[in-house]
Amino acid sequence: EYALELVKRGAPVSGVLTKEGVTLAAVEILQTSLEDRRFSKKLFEFDTHVAAVIAGNSPDARVLVREARYSCQGHRMTYDEPIGIESLVSGIGDVLQQYTQNAGVRPFGVSMIVAGVDASGPRLITTDPSGSYRGYKAAALGVNSEKGREILEKKYKENITLEEAITLSIEALKAAYTNSLKPENVNAAIIPIETKSFKKLTEEEVKEHF
Repeated sequence: EYALELVKRGAPVSGVLTKEGVTLAAVEILQTSLEDRRFSKKLFEFDTHVAAVIAGNSPDARVLVREARYSCQGHRMTYDEPIGIESLVSGIGDVLQQYTQNAGVRPFGVSMIVAGVDASGPRLITTDPSGSYRGYKAAALGVNSEKGREILEKKYKENITLEEAITLSIEALKAAYTNSLKPENVNAAIIPIETKSFKKLTEEEVKEHF
């Protein structure tokens, strides 16, 4: 319950699946004007073809991000190919589950939206602190996530383009974030099916979708 509360209090994050690829977006509030917004605490690239946004406890997330990157690197070294998205998420789920069962450790207070493109096409999968995971066409996590999901359910369509999905991802953040959201407080990324490569949007590109 404590772990789930951390997730529910986390800054809003979202993701949208399309036939052209996947999008991820996260609210990032800078503590000072001196912070470098290029350093994200919510949006992480695991490998060129897969990334995630996190809601919840950032230190916990860093442990899982490290594990995910090790899994990606290990798979490439062993099989000379990128890891499948569901296979990666299953491994993350195993780590999460271990911390719910062993005495002396607490569950991770973090959930993820993992997005990527593998041999089966674009994928969007969420995890929770229990280790369970589920695939989605669009997802929102963090504070007021139900408001973000309402926007996603209302505006998602099967033939949505990648450009439209970026806008929808940001709209979900706006709905969940109680204050007026500014472009400089949003980090977003895409992984197009054409390139299968992670691309973080610039602040100017984010502004175009506000």
